[in-house]
Amino acid sequence: MGDSKEAGAEAPPAGAAARGSLSLLTQGESEEPAQGSALFLGGNEVKSTAVVKYSSAPPRTAFARLEEKTDLKLPPANWLRESAKLGPAGTTILGNSKKSKPFSSFGMAYDFIDSVGNDVDVVSDSENIKKLLKIPYSKSHVSMAVHRVGRTLLLDELDIQELFMRSSQTGDWTWLKEFYQRLIDQKWQRKKKSKEHWYQKAILSKFLYYSINGDGAAQPVPSAAEQQEPSGSGQTNDSDGASWPAPFEMPSSVSEDPSASSQGLKNDFVRNILWTFEDIHMLVGSNMPIFGGGRYPAVSLRLRDNNKPINVLTGIDYWLDNLICNVPELVMCFHVNGIVQKYEMIKTEEIPNLENSNFSTKVIKDIAQNILSFLKSNCTKEGHTYWLFKASGSDIVKLYDLTTLCEETEDKYQNPFTMPVAILLYKVACNMMMKKNQNKKHYGTIRTLLLNCVKLLDKSRHPQIIASANYMLSELFQLDEPKKEESSESPLNENSDESYSEEEEETPDSDENGPYGTSADPPDDNKAVAIIKSVGELSVPEKYKSIHQIRPSCAFPVCHDTEERCRLVLSYVLEGLKSVDSSIKKESDLPAADPNTPIPLKYEDESTRGGPEGLEKQMALFLDKMGSLQKGNYSSQSGMIPGSWQHKMKLQLILKSSKAYYVLSDAAMSLQKYGRALRYIKLALQSHDTYCCLCTNMLSEVLLFLSQYLTLCGDIQLMLAQNANNRAAHLEEFNYQTKEDQEILHSLHRESSCQGFAWATDLSTDLESQLSVSCKCYEAANEILQFSDLKNQNPEHYVQVLKRMGNIRNEIGVFYMNQAAALQSERVVSKSVSTAEQQLWKKSFSCFEKGIHNFESIDDATNAALLLCNTGRLMRICAQAHCGTGDELKREFSPEEGMYYNKAVDYYLKALRSLGTRDIHPAVWDSVNWELSTTYFTMATLQQDYAPLSRKAQEQIEKEVSEAMMKSLKYCDVDSVSARQPLCQYRAATIHHRLASMYHSCLRNQVGDEHLRKQHRVLADLHYSKAVKLFQLLKDAPCELLRVQLERVAFAEFQMTSQNSNVGKLKTLSGALDIMVRTKHAFQLIGRELVGELGQPKSEEAPPAADPSPSLNREEVIKLLSIFESRLSFLLLQSIKLLSSTKKKTSNNGEDDVALKTNKQIYSQLLRATANRNTTLSERIDVLTHLLDQLARGGGGGGPVQ
Repeated sequence: MGDSKEAGAEAPPAGAAARGSLSLLTQGESEEPAQGSALFLGGNEVKSTAVVKYSSAPPRTAFARLEEKTDLKLPPANWLRESAKLGPAGTTILGNSKKSKPFSSFGMAYDFIDSVGNDVDVVSDSENIKKLLKIPYSKSHVSMAVHRVGRTLLLDELDIQELFMRSSQTGDWTWLKEFYQRLIDQKWQRKKKSKEHWYQKAILSKFLYYSINGDGAAQPVPSAAEQQEPSGSGQTNDSDGASWPAPFEMPSSVSEDPSASSQGLKNDFVRNILWTFEDIHMLVGSNMPIFGGGRYPAVSLRLRDNNKPINVLTGIDYWLDNLICNVPELVMCFHVNGIVQKYEMIKTEEIPNLENSNFSTKVIKDIAQNILSFLKSNCTKEGHTYWLFKASGSDIVKLYDLTTLCEETEDKYQNPFTMPVAILLYKVACNMMMKKNQNKKHYGTIRTLLLNCVKLLDKSRHPQIIASANYMLSELFQLDEPKKEESSESPLNENSDESYSEEEEETPDSDENGPYGTSADPPDDNKAVAIIKSVGELSVPEKYKSIHQIRPSCAFPVCHDTEERCRLVLSYVLEGLKSVDSSIKKESDLPAADPNTPIPLKYEDESTRGGPEGLEKQMALFLDKMGSLQKGNYSSQSGMIPGSWQHKMKLQLILKSSKAYYVLSDAAMSLQKYGRALRYIKLALQSHDTYCCLCTNMLSEVLLFLSQYLTLCGDIQLMLAQNANNRAAHLEEFNYQTKEDQEILHSLHRESSCQGFAWATDLSTDLESQLSVSCKCYEAANEILQFSDLKNQNPEHYVQVLKRMGNIRNEIGVFYMNQAAALQSERVVSKSVSTAEQQLWKKSFSCFEKGIHNFESIDDATNAALLLCNTGRLMRICAQAHCGTGDELKREFSPEEGMYYNKAVDYYLKALRSLGTRDIHPAVWDSVNWELSTTYFTMATLQQDYAPLSRKAQEQIEKEVSEAMMKSLKYCDVDSVSARQPLCQYRAATIHHRLASMYHSCLRNQVGDEHLRKQHRVLADLHYSKAVKLFQLLKDAPCELLRVQLERVAFAEFQMTSQNSNVGKLKTLSGALDIMVRTKHAFQLIGRELVGELGQPKSEEAPPAADPSPSLNREEVIKLLSIFESRLSFLLLQSIKLLSSTKKKTSNNGEDDVALKTNKQIYSQLLRATANRNTTLSERIDVLTHLLDQLARGGGGGGPVQ
């Protein structure tokens, strides 16, 4: 019909159009829509609104009023000739082609696809509507085909005479003929129409031609519209081809079915009207001629035999025609035996009250609602052809499901409605899919439409539509959304209480329906879907009110997880691919793989591939390929023509499969099923590789997908590397493949070898290889982003890729660093570092350096700091490797060690500068500080223990050690409460202990400079005091505390040797004994540890250690205990001697007497205790603790116990 139908004007606001505004369209225009007012007929209000959506009629002209005695049996001069006033519609306007074609509703549905399935309840010829509404009044037969599309019912005449004539000639429809003869009319035979029928038809045609032009005595009513140009012929010139859908841009010359033009899938109606009758919305086709002009802006013209009064059927017919076309008046021309007698004007609302033609408009409304409710309740299956049948003279109306009956035969495609229904389902679904603002609640409707469409079509005959339908089905599932919205609010469910129906044509007064059956009831009704037992029931208000859902299966399936959703998508993709492949060539003609034959994947031995080195070559090939994609190279193996529908469709299906596999892989990744994830990402990349082979113009969106796929692949390879313990399970999951996956892969192999990304998806057993593959995946993903402006268009993805690159380079760097450390530990004695170690250092350093650059380029200070920290650790490993080997006594701190330790310090300081402040990331900040402190401490310790005296002076070494120790203290945070606080306290205590020991040693060895000696004495005492305070805070370092206290005692003894006066010596001895008393805390900790180790089985009351600590070193405790006993014994003896000599000189000091007595007692007990070799360690500690208590009480210690 041309494109103007699609652009039918919408209805203007109510009351905007006058009653006579049904003017016809000029060429290329939409007819001015007319909205009828409610008509008040005989006191009963019936709402009727008509909007012309399309008209091909020329401008309306006035009719010629014929003179009396005009003989209509004589043909006028213009009879059956074209006229400018008639326009392209020709004789159709004059009603000569009144009989509708069998697929007339489909032609209208194709043109007004927006209305089908959604807004409109019924699509049909006006003649069919009238025939249905006259069922209770007429004995005539009714035979109509009913189809459901969404919430819309399509009604078409099912001409049994025509069908059975065809059956006799071609053998089609024999099953229906047999069924009809068995159940309805056993003696069926074709009966010809009477001569009277053809006579009436001829004089009507001649009358209308007379009325158009006038002849001789006929005087036309003047009309200003007569001079208007007729509409052009562009509206109806498409009779050469049927309106078949094209999934893509299928050329108009291509038709999927050569019989399309013969099936009448054209909208041949002069006008298409959106008619609302009460609450029923109908798209109606009408050919009724409408005249207008002058005093009569719009009238319908009727010819009646004056000898035959108007009956109810004729009245209903005229009334409905005028309502549908919104014509306010009827002009009746009466004749006797073809001789014109008179004209009569009748208003539309007066027609129901005409003599002999009285009928209730309210009853007509009830009939309409009942019939539509009956059809709505019973025509529930989309895609099925239902047959509404009433035999001539019968009161019983039956509904059969012809599709179900047809399925009992061998060929379901014998049903000629199959193809038009399928195409309409497809077109409605396409239309709903293309609406940008389509709510997802309609997805259930679209899915049902498409599934029913696919069910109806023959795969071998209509591959294009099947492929397209399956692709649209796959598009309904949004893979990137976690949940699907249930479509229980589908319009089909929402409107399940509304009325739906469709009707077909009946000749107004004709009772010549004998051939269609008798009034006898059929012998068997078990084949009928539903039955109206008496047509009288249709007049009872709401007798057949619908209580059923239209289509309970239209809800969108709820997918409980991602895998289920993706599997549904892939099942549709596979069906689509099969349709495309079947339409190209027979598979035997192709070099593609057989589904039952394993596909050679060109595996190479890993040794020949060279691990990471082989990856470099494959990456170079990959980058070359990516460059060629920009130029649009095309390399299909199956012979598809670029630009063909097969080519376009397969591209879309392959891209959809790659997305689905990507989402499946991501879901498996989150479930830690890494073998399965690698299998899915391999399929995604194989799909994408095939897409690249077929694509002639690579879209940036598709390149972004590839970057995302490779990024995920890199993640999976990294996780496989980190989960090597479960490798067997991962390998089993990786090798498993479903039949569906195999078939999709088979379709991919028709176009490509699918090996473009094999380097990225191999499951290796080698850790280094897995890490290298992961890194190359990220690098490839990054390279893709560099090809176009993708990194700027997708900054978030770009940042993620660079983060992953930095992370994997850190992982590889740590891997090489650990290997180097392992080699170092295996090296027993060697004068130089091995080449293998040096190579590993270089690789590790290179990875760290690149990783740092990655993180710095995206301003990720925290991760950059972590990599700088790891680089510092690498420098420390290098330093350890260069430590002097051989004789420990001759070992010195080497320059290489110092260089690497200083480099380590530099990297740690860079890490701190990268972070800026602790607030950025407290945990990382504390970690870097700790490592920096450790480096300084290690460097100082090595310089102190293995002083490079051959290269440096003692004073310089002491200065460097002191500086390094103080820097270590600076970065050792002992105050912040954290898990590391005890370690920091222990480190700080050890540093103070070492510094004190160093100054103590300097004091012993130094001669001369008294000022320097005094400074060393003060520093040694200061650091000893700080070391003791820090060790006392720790509960798991009693031995260290004891050792420091003993060193302090030794320091006091050393000071005593340089003193000359007894008073000074006695004071120093008193201080030393006081230190001894203060070691009681250390002995208590040791005793507690011993109870924890030995006393637990004996006593449940023994308190467990407050902090978990390593088991006590008993040998060290015994050694320190022996030293303590000997030093205490020595100090007590010296004290007794000095006090005794002092007593002889001055006998009046009472305090000294008490101290002397106490010291003698303690000394005596100590000698006895040390002489007893059978005492246990615990007993010795108890004795010492007791003696120290006595010493504290007796004042021999000279001070209180702390």
